[in-house]
Amino acid sequence: MKLLAGEEAAETVVALAHRYESFNPAVEKTVAEIVGDVRKGGDAKLLEYARKFDGLGASAELRVTAEEMKAALGQVSSEFVKAIETAAKNIRNFAEWQLPRPWVRTIYPGMRVGQAIRPLESVGCYAPGGRYPLPSTVLMTVIPAQVAGVKRIAVASPRPAAETLAAAEIIGVTEFYRMGGAQAIAAFAYGTPSIPRVNKIVGPGNTYVTLAKKLVAFDCGIDFLAGPTEIVYCATEGNAEFIASDLVAQAEHDPEALAIFVTASTRLAKAVIKCAMEMAENNEIAKQSLTARGVALVAKSRKQALDWTNEIGGEHVTVPSEDVYDLKCAGSMFLGDYTPQSVGDYASGPNHTLPTGNVARYRGGLNVMDFVRIITLQEASRKGLERIAPTVTLLAEAEGLKGHAESVRVRLKK
Repeated sequence: MKLLAGEEAAETVVALAHRYESFNPAVEKTVAEIVGDVRKGGDAKLLEYARKFDGLGASAELRVTAEEMKAALGQVSSEFVKAIETAAKNIRNFAEWQLPRPWVRTIYPGMRVGQAIRPLESVGCYAPGGRYPLPSTVLMTVIPAQVAGVKRIAVASPRPAAETLAAAEIIGVTEFYRMGGAQAIAAFAYGTPSIPRVNKIVGPGNTYVTLAKKLVAFDCGIDFLAGPTEIVYCATEGNAEFIASDLVAQAEHDPEALAIFVTASTRLAKAVIKCAMEMAENNEIAKQSLTARGVALVAKSRKQALDWTNEIGGEHVTVPSEDVYDLKCAGSMFLGDYTPQSVGDYASGPNHTLPTGNVARYRGGLNVMDFVRIITLQEASRKGLERIAPTVTLLAEAEGLKGHAESVRVRLKK
């Protein structure tokens, strides 16, 4: 993990603020071939790729049966079930508080405007099944969709662990497929004879999943493109062990994870680097990540440190509680010494499906609003139309759109 200060630190911040996900052209070509094959070949091609890449047995079915889902509960501990139930309750409560509300307002007699909330009809939730099983991702993608009122929620995960299936069973998932990678995204986006297409695909995944989502994005809704995990921790005072533990926790996700500590204290920066490398000594993935991409940036002042944090726009961002209103750009924010980022990864309620690659400059993480349509509405009586008509006809004629103006006048003819 490097320590950078002065001009070198400032230049690094600029580079980080302009980071973008880059992909290997050869991988992009492969993904395009897989998506195209599944789109044209349907179930036959999907099964072929599932057996080739996902380890699906020759006689195994893509769809997990209801009996298998129930059986998974018997393979996990009662403590695990209780943990899932607790996390699910918090995630559900948060999504319910977050759900937008319909409203109608009268702007003057005879003219009403408002918004209607309508859930999407179907979504596909992707839960990675690679290096680690991620039952928490099933909770984070499925529960907000349930709260939004989505009727059909399908989950895809390659080689799903018992924990993943058990989590799905606990929260009421009834459609679960053993499929992953670009082939799963193609099946959700375009449908096959056995898997109807969905309106939107959500959830994180590897490079193949991300590229497939990018490829289908104009044909099917997606949440966003997410790369390797990121953490930005901004503090000028604090406990070095606390800070280091968060850096290590996020770094262990992926050798390509990005771990950044921003501070105005050289002393604290050195202490955090020392603690982080010691904590990662027996955590090979975290050690690789911190060695290759970990950095402590020393600013001239506490204000500059926070400015840099906003510029970088990280996925997980921790700042002191008093800076809550000054943090503008983050996938999710964590406040103070006693809020480890892992509470957000699992159980506090806010979603852990978050934007990377500085996407936080224009959106936050997955949320219940990703699963609804907010549809505006307006209603005018004759009296209301008479009042607004001069404004509408004048603007329509200024734009040369005579038909627009006439559609108002024709309604007001005696």
